[in-house]
Amino acid sequence: MSHPISTDLPSMATTRRDMLRLGAASLATLASTGQAQSGWPTKPVTLVVPFPAGGGTDAFARPLSAQFSKLTGRQMVIDNRGGAGGTLGAGIAAKAAPDGYTLFMGAVHHAIAPSMYPRLDYDIEKDFVPLALVANVPQVLVVNPRSQSGEFKEFLERVRKSPGRFNYGSAGAGTSHHLAGELFKQQTRSFITHIPYRGAGPALQDLIAGNVDMMFDGLGSSAQHIKGGRIKALMVSGTKRNPAFPDVPCAGELGLPDYTVTTWYGVWAPKGVPADVQARILEELRRASATDEIKAAWAANGAEFGSLNPTQFGSFVSGEVKRWAAVVKASGAKLD
Repeated sequence: MSHPISTDLPSMATTRRDMLRLGAASLATLASTGQAQSGWPTKPVTLVVPFPAGGGTDAFARPLSAQFSKLTGRQMVIDNRGGAGGTLGAGIAAKAAPDGYTLFMGAVHHAIAPSMYPRLDYDIEKDFVPLALVANVPQVLVVNPRSQSGEFKEFLERVRKSPGRFNYGSAGAGTSHHLAGELFKQQTRSFITHIPYRGAGPALQDLIAGNVDMMFDGLGSSAQHIKGGRIKALMVSGTKRNPAFPDVPCAGELGLPDYTVTTWYGVWAPKGVPADVQARILEELRRASATDEIKAAWAANGAEFGSLNPTQFGSFVSGEVKRWAAVVKASGAKLD
């Protein structure tokens, strides 16, 4: 709030003590009228990432937090809280003080969880304020190049000939990685065993080590490993190739036109955060998204920036909750 500046000079009788008292009163008035709130942030901000470091959510959270810190001059601290398919960290974030200093970066997994977990200690639609959909990436089928040779069709033929012999790692039961595998099994008429981990990072490490055969992962966490030759991409979901990996065939051209699975990431705040603070958070997310560093990071990960409109994001999440409920029911997926 702006305040008019008086042009009247103080009288000679006004003492220095009176001037100091007047100044203190003016500062108190500024704070009480919302000036302090519009100055958010005045201290470090915590961004809860409900998966271990090295996963897809982390791959987008860290560049975003770095730009936030650079632009605002206030540190954004990543707090990795993995476990229970991302629901553990979500529950922690939902209970945080609604002052704008704890934010939550969740993903598509949190639209799936209501259909997979019989009891959650939070409601993604009621206990959070949706702020922005910040990234959208296709999923990719990756394998260990040392243990799995050949291209997609050869690999699929081996999988079909040996039901149950092959397995796939995921970021946890009920995550999009898990259900991407269930859809793959349905559409290819194959059987592979699901092995859940406490996040995409640990699952990827076991894939790189050769302890699991394959993984359905978002390009955000797999991109650097694919480029480094540590894992091999056999197929990207959807009906078009991804610009970041133009040599990787898409599902549509491999005979799976309906295999479309994307991993999206968004930022929420605990319910109750004041509207003016929400607006400031969104403003800083928009400023960060416009930087060359973020644009380059998203392009390198094969990602598109999502909507920065809270209303649109909220409607999108509601639609995703319904969509994945139908997928869970049709696949019969259960917690392992």
